[in-house]
Amino acid sequence: MESLPEAVLIRILASIPAVDLVLACRLVCCQWKNLVDGAALWILKCQQEGLTGTESEENAENWQNFYFLSKKRRNLIKNPCGEEDLQHWGDVHNGGDGWKIEELPGDFGKEFPSEGVHKYFVTSYEWCRKSQVIDLRAEGYWEELMDTTQMPQKARRSDAGCLYELYVKLLSENEDVLAEYKTETIAIPQDNDANWTEISHTFSNYGPGVRFICFEHGGQDTLFWKGWYGVRVTNSSVTVEPYKSSFLSPEHGNQSCAACSYFLCISSPQCTTAISGADHHYA
Repeated sequence: MESLPEAVLIRILASIPAVDLVLACRLVCCQWKNLVDGAALWILKCQQEGLTGTESEENAENWQNFYFLSKKRRNLIKNPCGEEDLQHWGDVHNGGDGWKIEELPGDFGKEFPSEGVHKYFVTSYEWCRKSQVIDLRAEGYWEELMDTTQMPQKARRSDAGCLYELYVKLLSENEDVLAEYKTETIAIPQDNDANWTEISHTFSNYGPGVRFICFEHGGQDTLFWKGWYGVRVTNSSVTVEPYKSSFLSPEHGNQSCAACSYFLCISSPQCTTAISGADHHYA
């Protein structure tokens, strides 16, 4: 092995599973450690697995972290569309007649713009809230990765008006708030077009120590009608992605919502949490 050209050795190592590279191959000798810690091996693995190809990835500062974050990229919100009733949602506050899960499009509603979303949560005539706390270590993000890589984290009816609020916090080991994002109370007027509206936010440059993400949202109707005429929300999402300069461009910021249904994504510009017009919108 010592006689192999480095380029050949990199190609051999690139065929080994990434976890084995870090936990086993890196410990073999100084040469292998340097190769596993270097960029060339991880750039090759990213190319082999289709994880490169856009100009934003050219600015990835640490290709090993970029590889692992790209492989782990997924929605960390469980039960985002109500397919499991209120399972996985905590601190549920059922104002009025409480939360209800309905089938799309619902009364006076519209189909969701993305395939695979068939249900939504709807609020009542008093404030309804629900939240999830995401344990990043339990989701496979180890401490060194979280602390050395500033991963962008984003946090996405026409017969009655409604109100909506979204609150996302990045928490430390002791659940101290390291960064937070909260919308103002968003008012969707009566007789709106019931289109789904997207809300998104990206956290960046928030420093080390993040271990949990708390996602909370809720709303109510504005006419205090008995039943479920408040904001409709579905397809909420929280994602953690590798650093990309495009996430920090001046054009990218808080997306305003229009109508009353939302989906939130803590991580990619195409985030999704929806709330709409008398009941939902998509963000």
